[in-house]
Amino acid sequence: MPDFDVIVIGSGIGGLVAASMLARYGKRVLVCESHTIAGGAAHSFSRRGFHFDSGPSFYCGLTDPQSLNPLRQVLEILEESIATIPYDPLGHYHFPEGSLPVYANGKKYLDAVAEFTPKGAKELQQFQQNLLVLYEALRGIPAVALRADWQLMPLLLFRYWPSMLKLLPLVGVIGGAAGVLMDRDVRDPWVRRLIDLECFLLSGLKAEGTVAPEIAFMIGERSRSVIEYPVGGSGAIVDALVRGLQRWGGKLRLGTPVEQILVASGRATGVRLQNGETIRAPITISNATIWDTYTKLLSPEDLPKNYRQIALSTPAVESFMHLHLGIKAEGLHGLTGHHVVVHDSNIDITVPGNTCMISIPTVWDANLAPPGHHAIHAYTLEPYEGWEYGEFYQQKKQERSQSLFTALEKIIPDLRRRIVLESIGTPLTHARFLHRYQGTYGPGIPAGKGTFPGPQTPVKGLYRVGDSTMPGIGVPAVAASGILCANTLVNSQITAQFL
Repeated sequence: MPDFDVIVIGSGIGGLVAASMLARYGKRVLVCESHTIAGGAAHSFSRRGFHFDSGPSFYCGLTDPQSLNPLRQVLEILEESIATIPYDPLGHYHFPEGSLPVYANGKKYLDAVAEFTPKGAKELQQFQQNLLVLYEALRGIPAVALRADWQLMPLLLFRYWPSMLKLLPLVGVIGGAAGVLMDRDVRDPWVRRLIDLECFLLSGLKAEGTVAPEIAFMIGERSRSVIEYPVGGSGAIVDALVRGLQRWGGKLRLGTPVEQILVASGRATGVRLQNGETIRAPITISNATIWDTYTKLLSPEDLPKNYRQIALSTPAVESFMHLHLGIKAEGLHGLTGHHVVVHDSNIDITVPGNTCMISIPTVWDANLAPPGHHAIHAYTLEPYEGWEYGEFYQQKKQERSQSLFTALEKIIPDLRRRIVLESIGTPLTHARFLHRYQGTYGPGIPAGKGTFPGPQTPVKGLYRVGDSTMPGIGVPAVAASGILCANTLVNSQITAQFL
């Protein structure tokens, strides 16, 4: 007899969503997490009274019943909820030529863009309107209805046929790049760079490589739903999913690294842990990246040779430099929580160090830092290649993080004298603590130049979730991957009762 119905390797958002939903569907589920903290790239950690997000920090529609956010729909099914703090403006984009406030209100945002380029603002309005048509068409199909097998089509045709009719004229847009729409509607170079920046923040790729539904989802949620921050940071979302998992009988084991996925006669039969323990289940779900799953968790002979070669050649988004700071907040008034700094307009936004993302969550939730202090998380792209532990590692950390300090000084000029806690993370840090291939945040497959593989694998009983199964590196995308996988593993009659 198997020990469980399903074993999930990794407790990232994708793994937790799949596991908790399967537990809700009545399956016996075990999640094995190598780290001592759940959450994967979305986990939170604490140092000397400061509570930091390790990855995502921007959220829409976590509590709005009308939102398309898959994560909200999952929490509803699990009968879990989180407290949030709504806010507007979202923050600021800082360019060498000035700072742009980013508002949820579409008119206010376009008015702010018009301060830089009136003609460009009109072009941006047309670009956004075309994407909002796609967003509105998608609204009628809840993410929790999706699955990755033949049962999806009858469900869509019989239950959601009005929305399918709306989507028919948009079939070409759904599979295409946002850059195609940008080329058609936008000529202004400043606005084109702005669109490229927003696509880059979503997918790690500029508009020419970002699929249109991704940017449509972002624009739609930003303007039609609620911008909010979870009380307690990203860890509050992870805690809610863990509560949901355990509420419905699922189990989570932390500090439990999996050494190998066991395969017999072409079928996954369970896992072997690093401590030698064997756990059996007819279904195994890997939340590890495509590269780690197929090189570290499986033996080469477990996969068809050609399939393995193609999978491992998937391009990856670069890793990041991370900077976590605790600073004195005295005299800082009117701060907004999100900032993106582009240092040089003549250098591509994707060049490591040129675009820096900043989050100051204590603007909303003061309990994330000791009284009178702020917690800051800043990050920028950084290639994994060339990094190694050794005598020059600390020196290189300081050198490569300077673009982040410089970016922060545009927001807080006297930043350095305020610092009371400093932690610098490198691609090696990311790879080490999250067990991620080269510290990457996922595949960088440009729109129209490849497809994401979804949850299925050639090994019977082995499925995958996470950022290397669906487009996008954000929380909604990985949550959707968990939904797809969980629903595919049960009959549509089971999922129908939750729609």
